[in-house]
Amino acid sequence: MTNSFPEVKEPQTRNSKPEIVLQLLKLDSISLVQFKNYPQASFSFNDRVVGIAGKNGIGKTNLLDAIYYSCFTKSYFARSDGQNVLKGAAGFRIEAHFTLHGEPLKVVCILRETGKKEFLLNDEPYEKFAHHIGKFPCVIIAPDDIQIITGGSEERRRFLDALLCQLDATYLLHLIDYNRVLQQRNSFLKSLAERRLSDTSLLDVYDQQLVHYGSYVHEKRKIFLHSFIPAVRKFYRQIAGVHEQLDIIYESQLLQYTFPDLFFRFREKDILLQRTTGGIHKDDLDIQLQQQTFKSIASQGQRKSLLFALKLAEFEALKSAKGFAPLLLLDDVFEKLDEQRMHNLLREVCVENAGQLFITDTHEDRIRKHFGQLIGTYQVICL
Repeated sequence: MTNSFPEVKEPQTRNSKPEIVLQLLKLDSISLVQFKNYPQASFSFNDRVVGIAGKNGIGKTNLLDAIYYSCFTKSYFARSDGQNVLKGAAGFRIEAHFTLHGEPLKVVCILRETGKKEFLLNDEPYEKFAHHIGKFPCVIIAPDDIQIITGGSEERRRFLDALLCQLDATYLLHLIDYNRVLQQRNSFLKSLAERRLSDTSLLDVYDQQLVHYGSYVHEKRKIFLHSFIPAVRKFYRQIAGVHEQLDIIYESQLLQYTFPDLFFRFREKDILLQRTTGGIHKDDLDIQLQQQTFKSIASQGQRKSLLFALKLAEFEALKSAKGFAPLLLLDDVFEKLDEQRMHNLLREVCVENAGQLFITDTHEDRIRKHFGQLIGTYQVICL
């Protein structure tokens, strides 16, 4: 059972390394009721760099997920809200207190016993949760994120979309609408086969809507990746500590065909397969190392270096667009990198950036060792 009120150790100070930080976004505290394995718990964050130490299964990742939830209105790890409720309970509550540009802000999420979810900013409920996305930018790095490198194209699209949705509210709305119409079009394609219909005129309506929403998404992806990819390469070199030829290529059917032409060419195939086979939902990032497929030849260390490079480039993109550093959540990264790569990563996130950092580890002494070498003050929470 997790201690509801964990020990909070005093911030450590090293006089030889004074730290002057302009911090515009800070999470001051968070309280949880019936969230995952926490019956009730409160945490105060007194420093810019916060280590969270404890054994596996005690709730370190769940605490990071609660922070993520307060920024994104959803869990990073669970697909449904019900999976975040304490076993045996009927709902949960998260309350987070931020400071943004010197202004105190309160974020509250409540999942009712009925399954209804409410999200409030300064006690004012959102009509649409999408309006909250991007207000408190956040980047998370978790062990399963390696799927961005090794998994299918949907993993890389999900990563790219999560970033762009924080940067551009219109992108988020267009993406939501595109996926809604895509689902409707796919359902209609299935009904054509099941009911043996011959009238496909409704496909023209769906195609027009997909062109409208999808064109915006495609153009934003194309423009953004033009500057994002060089940033990924830069961070990869810094973390890996070596110069390797890393290429990332945006793959999209829309680089070859116009949207209307794409739907025209793929219509017979769509009807046969009963799903939409062309569009932005097929985009991908082709990642190559030394002109070979990255995931086929890369070592574990190279894969981790690329993952962190992608996430740090995401961090930089958000910081540049927002004018302040986002929150950075690192879950169990010490186990995944060798000492030199770990030092390079922590130097980048602790020293070079002014954002608030939360990092979990099973060993308190390892957190103190790395933090003590790099920064002036930090806080350790022991669960």
